[in-house]
Amino acid sequence: MENNTTTISREELEELREAFSKIDIDNSGYVSDYELQDLFKEASLPLPGYKVREIVEKIIAVTDSNKDGKIDFEEFVSVIHELKSKEVSKSFRKSINKKQGITAIGGTSPISSEGTQHSYAEEEKVAFVNWVNKALKDDPDCKHLLPMDPSDASLFKSLADGILLCKMINLSQPDTIDERAINKKKLTPFTISENLNLALNSASAIGCTVVNIGSQDLKEGKPHLVLGLLWQIIKVGLFADIEISRNEALIALLNEGEELEQLLKLSPEELLLRWVNYHLANAGWQKISNFSQDIKDSRAYYHLLNQIAPKGGKDDEVPINIDLSGFNEKNDLKRAEYMLQQADKLGCRQFVTPADVVAGNPKLNLAFVANLFNTYPALHKPDSSMYDLNLLEGESKEERTFRNWMNSLGVNPYINHLYSDLADALVIFQLYEMIRVPVEWSHVNKPPYPALGGNMKKIENCNYAVELGKTKAKFSLVGIAGQDLNDGNPTLTLALVWQLMRRYTLNVLSDLGEGEKVNDEIIIKWVNQTLANANKKTSITSFKDKSISTSLPVLDLIDAIAPKAIRQEMVKREDLSEQDKLNNAKYAISVARKIGARIYALPDDLVEVKPKMVMTVFACLMGRGLNKIK
Repeated sequence: MENNTTTISREELEELREAFSKIDIDNSGYVSDYELQDLFKEASLPLPGYKVREIVEKIIAVTDSNKDGKIDFEEFVSVIHELKSKEVSKSFRKSINKKQGITAIGGTSPISSEGTQHSYAEEEKVAFVNWVNKALKDDPDCKHLLPMDPSDASLFKSLADGILLCKMINLSQPDTIDERAINKKKLTPFTISENLNLALNSASAIGCTVVNIGSQDLKEGKPHLVLGLLWQIIKVGLFADIEISRNEALIALLNEGEELEQLLKLSPEELLLRWVNYHLANAGWQKISNFSQDIKDSRAYYHLLNQIAPKGGKDDEVPINIDLSGFNEKNDLKRAEYMLQQADKLGCRQFVTPADVVAGNPKLNLAFVANLFNTYPALHKPDSSMYDLNLLEGESKEERTFRNWMNSLGVNPYINHLYSDLADALVIFQLYEMIRVPVEWSHVNKPPYPALGGNMKKIENCNYAVELGKTKAKFSLVGIAGQDLNDGNPTLTLALVWQLMRRYTLNVLSDLGEGEKVNDEIIIKWVNQTLANANKKTSITSFKDKSISTSLPVLDLIDAIAPKAIRQEMVKREDLSEQDKLNNAKYAISVARKIGARIYALPDDLVEVKPKMVMTVFACLMGRGLNKIK
């Protein structure tokens, strides 16, 4: 790595990061431009609205190549450096706990006259290296990369060929990437770029925010970007089963008098907190309200480990005895070490060191607890006759696709549950701005909402969202009212969300086509023309064409756009069984992502010929084809 590693003021950096994290509540690594004013207040630098708008315009003009209206931590730091005066510097001298190991990578941001440095936390790098080493230790394709040394920069070099990232994505969300599409041998700069494109576009498809990351950033091993992406991928895997529809035993966490519907709206983080407190209550210990301040003394962890450790009551269950003798150790660091030795008995000494526990690192402690939950939940499935099991149906594939699409764009807050998380329309407004429908933010009610009348504020937002759709976006929203969005009516909410996604996709095409308006007919005509020009025998009559179920038109189109991307021996062309069709579809979508098409659709969408998702596949491939011409 060419950048020189230097030390910068840990104290100031941590204070800024603390301010940033208060606004970035979902840990996405970004805040929306409309939240920036609050962010400056948190950093003890209140600014008038017009000044904030000037700053946002400057950020977008100079550093935000995607024009996505998102501000990441580095952009925020560079702005603070530019604005800060001696008076402001004094205001940063808050007394907070110092964290260890913040490393800065020398590099000047063009927005800042002084120059700033990208930073990353050394302890996060160590935690992620250890996790990847353990997770992929038996994978034959990773033998040349593992184990990595947590004490040096080998993580950034090891991720640079894309193989590890692809493998981690499949670990977090199985079957996302067709292994046949990963370039594994005799790698060249070109095939490495393909792997990195495949990883980035697949990460996007599972809901990771990748708007500010390119394959070149990963190839160069830019630490803050690599760690940010890796954390998102790991988190998707850690949180996959912390979802009531996938784990009914979580119903045991219902509070007295609480409706199941309320529990279903909780995020994985909130469910984890409930889970810890459920076990702490059984242990007769006080509740915690966070994974930072409240766990620093390790005592809550001691009780949690003691509660979840197998007691040997079930068949073949080997009891694990948690030694509580370190509980009364006076030194915090030693107590944390003794506690982690007990976690090791459960095979769960992961993500945190004693120092991370004592420092209250929220990200790493959250990961530590999630791993404990996934390994030993120690919950008993309740009597299902007491609950409406219809509520426990998991999200449909279509709902998941839409949710992942929104999250990949960096909406804030992060969408865990499509309907309840859209109930105040804040995310819908962000999506409107992304499709260039201006939002009057002064008309929008922002959280926190009052206890009394709070839902009315949300309904007002939803009414405005529907009005914008009808008047400014010219969407077809017949029979849809704000109340429907607030209630989470699936059919009507999806009708709006689909039109947002469709417009977003078509805007990308219009930009590539010099602003020419694009519709279904234009896409179909382009697909057939491209196939004919490449002497392909396939064609499509519409996005409902039954031949699409074989994925052959998609595979041929990819071959026409990017010759040699498709290995023809991987494609089954005759006498196709349902499994053959699915295999073709998996391969088609992975190779499309590998050549740079950001596709959110699933293989099943092609096999079942779901017209909406089929349209997005062909539109994304058209975008890739037009991009090549440009």
